[in-house]
Amino acid sequence: MSAANLPLSERMSLPERLAFVDLETTGANLQRDGITEIAIIRVEHGRVVERWESLVNPGRSIPATIQSFIGITDEMVADAPAFAALADAVAALLEGCVFVAHNARFDYGFLKNAFAGLGRSLDAPVLCTIKLSRALYPEFHRHGLDALIERHGLACGARHRAMGDTDALWQFVQLVEQSFPAETLQQAVTRAMKAPARPPGLPEGAIEGMPPSPGVYLFFGTEAAPEGGRPDLPIYIGKSVNLRTRVMEHFSAATRKGKEAELARQVRRVDWIETAGELGALLLEADLVKTRQPLHNRLLRASEETFALRMVPGRKRPPVLERVRIAETDPRDWEGLYGAFRNRKEAENLLRELAQAYQLCPRRLGIEPGSSGPCMAFGMKRCAGVCAGRESFEAHDTRLLGALGSARLKPWPWPGAVVLPEVHEASGRAAFHVVDHWCHLGSVETRDEVAAVLDSVQPRFELDTYRILSRWLGAAENLASAEPL
Repeated sequence: MSAANLPLSERMSLPERLAFVDLETTGANLQRDGITEIAIIRVEHGRVVERWESLVNPGRSIPATIQSFIGITDEMVADAPAFAALADAVAALLEGCVFVAHNARFDYGFLKNAFAGLGRSLDAPVLCTIKLSRALYPEFHRHGLDALIERHGLACGARHRAMGDTDALWQFVQLVEQSFPAETLQQAVTRAMKAPARPPGLPEGAIEGMPPSPGVYLFFGTEAAPEGGRPDLPIYIGKSVNLRTRVMEHFSAATRKGKEAELARQVRRVDWIETAGELGALLLEADLVKTRQPLHNRLLRASEETFALRMVPGRKRPPVLERVRIAETDPRDWEGLYGAFRNRKEAENLLRELAQAYQLCPRRLGIEPGSSGPCMAFGMKRCAGVCAGRESFEAHDTRLLGALGSARLKPWPWPGAVVLPEVHEASGRAAFHVVDHWCHLGSVETRDEVAAVLDSVQPRFELDTYRILSRWLGAAENLASAEPL
C-alpha cells in the first residue's frame, strides 16, 4: 500500500500540534526592525482548529522598498495594535505547538525578540519547511516559497502577505504527509528541526534574515548600539558574495578552537549592508575597516603613511633612495616614484630581494647601517662593490633603476576616469563605481549620478583601494566591463 493510500492516522508522523506562522516585517534585522503582520494557523491531530491574523504597528516607518514588495503601507498599520496588545493571543495560539515556518528561525527570532521586549519568553520547538523540503526533495536546487508553490501547485491567495504564505505552508505539509512513508518523513522532520550553529550570545533568528547576496557584514560585541550618539564600534567587519553563507561559516566554527571560534563566541549582534556585487563589497569593506577600525581586523587598516621610493640624482653618500609620502595624493602628479609601501618593513623586504638578485649594495639602498667602507654583502660577494670603489655610482644606480622598474605601480589603462558597473540579478541592485588612476572616487546607484562624482571628487591614492582595483581589473572580463568617461 502506498503512503497516499494509508489512513491519515497511520500516515501522520509529524508532531500532533503544529502552529504554522508567517510574519511580515520592516526589514530583515530583528535587532533593528519590527513586525507589521502576523498570521497563525493552529493544527491539532491533522485538523485546523484556529486561523488568526492581524496587522501590527511596528512603531517605526516601513521602508518604501518593503511597502512596494509586500503591499503593507505605513497608513495600513497606523491604527493597528502594537505587539504588546497581541502578545496574549499569539502566546495562546503557540502554546504546546511546534513552531512551523519557512526559514523558521527568522520568524521565530522576531517573535522571541518581541516577547523579550515585554519581559516575556518564547520557547518552542521549531520546524523549518525550507529544511524539510531540502531533506525530502534533494534533487531540486531551489526551496524558497515561490519555488514550492510553483513546483507543487500550491494555492496562495496573497503572496508576501502573512496568511497567504501560511496557507501555502500548511498545504505543503499536507502534501508531504501524503507523499512519503512515516519513517522517511520522520527523519526529514528531525533534520528540519535541528537548530543551526550560532554563538551563545547571539539572539536566535539574528542571522536567518541575511540575504544570500553580496555585501559587508559587521559583528558587534554589544547587544545594542550605544546611546547618546556614541560610535557603534564593531569587533569585526567582513565581506562576501553570499552574506548568509559566509556568516554561517563563521558561526559553525563556534564549537571548534582557534581565533575564528573565539571571535564567534564574542558576537552579540550582527548587521549587514548589501551591495550590487563583489567589487562593491570589497571597496565598502576597505572603507569601513579604515574608518571604524574593528579590533579583529588586521588588514586594511588606514594607511596615512603609505610611501613610495624615489632616486636622489647625483647623491654620493648613502642612502640613494628617499621615501615620498603618497597617501591621499593625486597619482597624476607623481614623477619618478617606485612602489607603494604601507610601512618600512615592506619596502626593506623588496630592497633586500633586489639587492640579492642584482648585486646591489644594501648600504647604498639604506637597508644596512654605515656610510663608508665595504658593506657586509661585498665580503660575501653579493655586492658588485660600489661601496668598495669597484664600480661607479652611476653604474650601480643605473642597475638599481632597472631593478626598481618591476616595483612600479601598474599603469592606469585609460587616459582618465572610468565607470565599473555592477548589477545583482537576483535583487536588481545596481552600482556604478567611478575610479580614476587606481583611486575610487565614489559609487552611485544610477548612471545619472556619475557626472556629479566626477565634478566634485579628485583622485586621492589609497593603497588598499589600489590593490583591490588592480586585482579586479586583472580579470579580462572585468577589464572589458569598464566604461571610459
